Amino acid sequence: MALQCGIVGLPNVGKSTLFNCLSNAKAQSANFPFCTIEPNVGVITVPDDRLTTLVEMCNPKSVVPATVEIVDIAGLVKGASKGEGLGNKFLANIRETDAILHVLRCFDDDNITHVDGSVDPVRDKEIIEYELILKDLETVDSRIAKTLKQAQTGGDKVAKMQYEVLRQIKEALDNGKPARSVTFDTPDEQKFVRELFLLTSKPVMYVCNVDDASAVSGNKYVEAVKKSIEGTDSQVLIVAAQTESEIAELDTWEERSEFLQEIGLEESGVSRLIRAAYALLDLQTFFTAGSDEVRAWTFIRGSKAPKCAGIIHTDFEKGFIRAEVIKYADYVSLNGEQGVREAGKLSVEGKEYVVQDGDIMHFRFNV
Repeated sequence: MALQCGIVGLPNVGKSTLFNCLSNAKAQSANFPFCTIEPNVGVITVPDDRLTTLVEMCNPKSVVPATVEIVDIAGLVKGASKGEGLGNKFLANIRETDAILHVLRCFDDDNITHVDGSVDPVRDKEIIEYELILKDLETVDSRIAKTLKQAQTGGDKVAKMQYEVLRQIKEALDNGKPARSVTFDTPDEQKFVRELFLLTSKPVMYVCNVDDASAVSGNKYVEAVKKSIEGTDSQVLIVAAQTESEIAELDTWEERSEFLQEIGLEESGVSRLIRAAYALLDLQTFFTAGSDEVRAWTFIRGSKAPKCAGIIHTDFEKGFIRAEVIKYADYVSLNGEQGVREAGKLSVEGKEYVVQDGDIMHFRFNV
């Protein structure tokens, strides 16, 4: 499922260092702007203890985890919406992603220059948001001019709906609010908004890159960021990118676990970030489990059984008959599929069943 999270931020805030921790790809990381010219794409394995447990129970010949794509995008500067710096390239790359991981510098270090001369993550956040809003205003104004004419001269009901949507979004943008702050109720309105591909309609998570000492509890910069997003549906995640890079260099799980314990963390920031990115994309996981293969399949939250069957193979969706569903907790507590069947815990579901995160599925089909 080719859904992507884009890592964005001003130059020298730690985007590429963080990306290198997330991915086997090695983006250049240097103390100057624009060291990432082309977007680097990493396909990242999603940590999931449930998959580990299923593998231990089934001892399969192969294991396939869930993944998420992360894109490291060149740093943005003021004036990007007008093409300053690498603005046009930045905006084109971010338009292609489905969600945004906005990295903010929340640490002091005289050896790492800041493009604006001082550390202020709230200001940095607002710089990027302002540039994205300006670009979206261009898009919306252009569409309004065309749509309004159609709505007035032709009495087109669709055009009238589209104009009203555009008007509400423009009002929000003019007031410095992102397009995602405006909600629409009908499927037609929601579909039209998606087709606009607005930069500020994408869900955002703010990743506060802190120093080692702040990795557990954060610092004054993190608190300022949290305060600045009160009342929005965005989240904040604390990560010490430099610490994560040191963890990534350790060879064994035992060494990494010991390192984390020493600094007071239960798990790495990278693991938390990957799961957060997965959730930000509104993704969930169902499993297939057996002696040949245990596999985590990625689906969009709210998908029904036939749609999920089609993720495995299009024929499964076309010829869908039913789905046999086992809840993960039952699978584990009853020691596998046989125990679940004997306990009468296996459920048979039809086309309207909404697949739940963690379901272990077996699809029946006929083509």
